[in-house]
Amino acid sequence: MTGSTSSTQTGETGCRLCQAPLKHTFVDLGMSPLCESFLPASQLDAMEAFYPLHVQLCDQCFLVQLREYVKPEHIFMEYAYFSSYSTSWVAHAKDYCGLITRRLGLGSQSLAVELASNDGYLLQHFEALGVPVLGIEPAANVAKVAEAKGVPTRVDFFGRTLAHQLVAEGLAADLIIGNNVLAQVPDLNDFVAGIAILLKPEGVVTLEFPHLERLMAENQFDTIYHEHFSYFSGITIAEMAARHGLKVIDVETLETHGGSLRVYLAHVASAREVGPRVAALLQLEKERGLDRPAAYAAFAEQVKRTKRELLTFLIKAKNDGKTICGYGAPGKGNTLLNYCGIGTDFLDFTVDRNPYKHGRFTPGMHIPIKPVEAIDQAKPDYILILPWNLKREIVAQMRHVGAWGGKFVVPIPTVTVIDPKELP
Repeated sequence: MTGSTSSTQTGETGCRLCQAPLKHTFVDLGMSPLCESFLPASQLDAMEAFYPLHVQLCDQCFLVQLREYVKPEHIFMEYAYFSSYSTSWVAHAKDYCGLITRRLGLGSQSLAVELASNDGYLLQHFEALGVPVLGIEPAANVAKVAEAKGVPTRVDFFGRTLAHQLVAEGLAADLIIGNNVLAQVPDLNDFVAGIAILLKPEGVVTLEFPHLERLMAENQFDTIYHEHFSYFSGITIAEMAARHGLKVIDVETLETHGGSLRVYLAHVASAREVGPRVAALLQLEKERGLDRPAAYAAFAEQVKRTKRELLTFLIKAKNDGKTICGYGAPGKGNTLLNYCGIGTDFLDFTVDRNPYKHGRFTPGMHIPIKPVEAIDQAKPDYILILPWNLKREIVAQMRHVGAWGGKFVVPIPTVTVIDPKELP
């Protein structure tokens, strides 16, 4: 999922949603490189750009946010993330397509538009359901893969300008999908205004994003990186929708990405009624204090404690002569590695299913990335799972490592060791 707007935002001096002054630090993870800027060997001796990972809280709309240190054009015009390499994510997308087609009664006269449609991982499933689609994806290299699958894709950033162009071409959406894109939009107001323009009067929007409440409760600090400009609660989403003539009509909690929300939006004037789960979510968040700055203050200390725990484990393992490698090279992994200072002094290498990353090195820490088979050759004692949100999938795929005594280490929310020989 890749970012989707190019306009300059006002967040340099104030909140990118409501423009209120930003006076509170949520967490400061120091300096870090762009998390998807994987390096070829030829660039290892070149200067590498690092940017602050200083996250702030708006005390008016409670949007947790990073300033726009890097323009989205720089991050997303060519992108290393291909959604289809996660089997569970593609299955999640297929299930969604069937569910939403039935729920909204979509058919051959409908149009489903996905913003930041990546490599067609989701829209491809609508073909069998007879629903016309359009993908909007700013990364040309990723969009090309979608087109090869037969998914019509517009290479562009989404906002008011593109929405007006599409409407002028006679297009209007019955369904607009935004999966894990909202966080990657620096100009939220331009993006959501575009959604309102493109959406039919009785159309529905579904947005999926990691839930800030889960991020805080489960210490998921590694999901913070420069490609994610914003972190959302239901309280903030309701405020954002209202600013653009939209209303939240339903919400579902999902287990994807460590705990996400899927919110359903419609025009305020739509006949679609607001379901009871919306009020229930807002009540839960208020009980957790997410409508007050004080609740956000403890997060930074939690993060420091996790760093100490993980380094303590790794130092002991290395002192005991153990070998350690990583599994995965996700964006979140690079936040973890750089914040904790974990390089090849701890991890010999990491592996990834995405061939694009093979032979490259992680940004900042310069850990070599190899094919998954490298684990079978090296037979490490410990495998640090960097995409911990996929730990079940990874442990199931790799449980044979138990044959040589290999164990998995999950760093978040606290350091946990999984011995595959002890699993049912």
